Amino acid sequence: MKEVTIYTDGACSGNPGAGGWAAILIYNGREKEISGGAPSTTNNRMELTAVISALELLKEPCRVTLYSDSQYITDAVNKRWLAGWAARGWKRKGGEVKNPELWQRLVPLLHRHEVEFIWVKGHDENAYNNRCDALAVAESRKFK
Repeated sequence: MKEVTIYTDGACSGNPGAGGWAAILIYNGREKEISGGAPSTTNNRMELTAVISALELLKEPCRVTLYSDSQYITDAVNKRWLAGWAARGWKRKGGEVKNPELWQRLVPLLHRHEVEFIWVKGHDENAYNNRCDALAVAESRKFK
């Protein structure tokens, strides 16, 4: 199984507001940057879109180490909230799960790939996270 490292980030100017997402995929010493955005969205939607877009780009099942500064995503997977939400029909204790259609796109990707989610502090010393942030912010600015 190929081993891929992915860094992701999302950005939003206003919440909701103009947003952008970005990911860097690293395989065998090569890097690929992807990014996009939306005119009216939320930061969490952009964070999720970055993860989904990166995983969808992989052409075969891979072992992935995915770095994100989004505790929303890393906790949802690592603390098994996502599995509970799915089992309860996309509901959580406090009501409906936000962004269910994005979580539903993510679930099959997590079954296809072996993904380890690692939280990294945003706007810190991680060059890849900082690059993703710059790409995501640039995408969000396209809608102003």
